[in-house]
Order: sequence, then structure tokens, then C-alpha cells
Amino acid sequence: MEAGNPNTWGAAVDEAVNAVTRGALVVLPTDTVYGIGADAFNPDAVAALLAAKGRGRQLPPPVLVPDVRTLDGLAADVPQAVRDLVAAFWPGGLTVICRAQPSLAWDLGETGGTVALRMPDHPTALALLRRTGPLAVSSANRTGQPAALTATDALDQLGSSVAVYLDAGVAPGGVASTIVDATGGELRLVRAGAIDLATLRTVAPVVDPASAAGEAPTEEPR
Repeated sequence: MEAGNPNTWGAAVDEAVNAVTRGALVVLPTDTVYGIGADAFNPDAVAALLAAKGRGRQLPPPVLVPDVRTLDGLAADVPQAVRDLVAAFWPGGLTVICRAQPSLAWDLGETGGTVALRMPDHPTALALLRRTGPLAVSSANRTGQPAALTATDALDQLGSSVAVYLDAGVAPGGVASTIVDATGGELRLVRAGAIDLATLRTVAPVVDPASAAGEAPTEEPR
């Protein structure tokens, strides 16, 4: 469904909201690549998302949020350095892994008590998120296949497992988000992506363990 113009995307976003509410999956554009999303608080919907991607519970999906203020509702003991990164790069291509609020009634998979959070810089995604609340969202592709840069790319890989495809043209970023893990004693780069390490380090000290080991960072967020 066409969802690139705020003057005409109303019906498409309405249908996507309805799909999320009933526990179905949606594909949405973001500022990096297209994502496949589900209600983060519906375990069956999250399980369906993982199944659609061909992915196990050991690789739980990140959660997209509509507002910076949502950070403290979903994450506990957020370090000041993470707040500095979020202030600088949200909305945008930065995902931060934090300790999850222990009281949250959700099941994203084998998270080890953590949650990966991002606020996307895309008007369609934010319009949807403001109505649905936090969504579990992973890249809209089968695991091991190229990330979807268009809704058609996503449809080719995910087919009828998704109820609604929001089409806003080519994803403007084309590169997955950068992931930083803040659950240890230092900020650790997990995946290089839309924001490079040098830019991150202008705001906070981020360590790149893969660089120190002479290896490339993992492509998976956990």
C-alpha cells in the first residue's frame, strides 16, 4: 500500500495499525532499510516475525520506538553515555542495547534481560509507531538474504507471511543501523552500519572489539 505521502497515506497506515492490533505482521519503511514489524507485547506476533524471517529465538528482534522519552519506559539503568548518543543520533541509524525494564510483560526471545532500541528517522515509520507504540522490528528479509531496500524486495522474500506492506519508495539509507551494546562496563560496537565509529566517538567512548581482534563485526545484533 502506498505510504510515501503524508497527505494520502492515511488509509494505508490505518490498515497497518489494524494489522498490528490483531497480531499480524507489517512491513514498513525506515531510514535505513525496510523492516518487518510486530506488536512488541504480543508473544505470538513476535514468534510469527521470527518464523517469517527463518530466525530462531536466540536472535531476538530490536524494538523501534516513536519518541526518545520511550527509552526510560523500556530500558533500565540507562548510562549517561547512552543518553548522549541518543540525544545526538535519534531519530536515526543507531540501535542501543540496554538492560530491559524487568516489569515489562513481553517475550522477544532469548534476550538475557536486554533490549535493543532505536527511533527511526522516517516519517511513515514514525506515523505508524505513534499509533501502535513500540514495535518489534527486524530487517524485512529472510535470514541470510540481502536487506530489502523497497517494499517489493520485502514482498519477494516474505510473501503472504506479512499482512500489510507499506510502500514509501526506496529506503533512503540503504544500510542497516549501527548497534552499540551498553549492558557491560563499556560501550561496545556490535555492528558497524549507518553511523561510523569515528562519528560515535565524537559523542561517547565506544570500543570496537572486532577491530582489536582483527575481525569484522558480526552482522547480527546479538
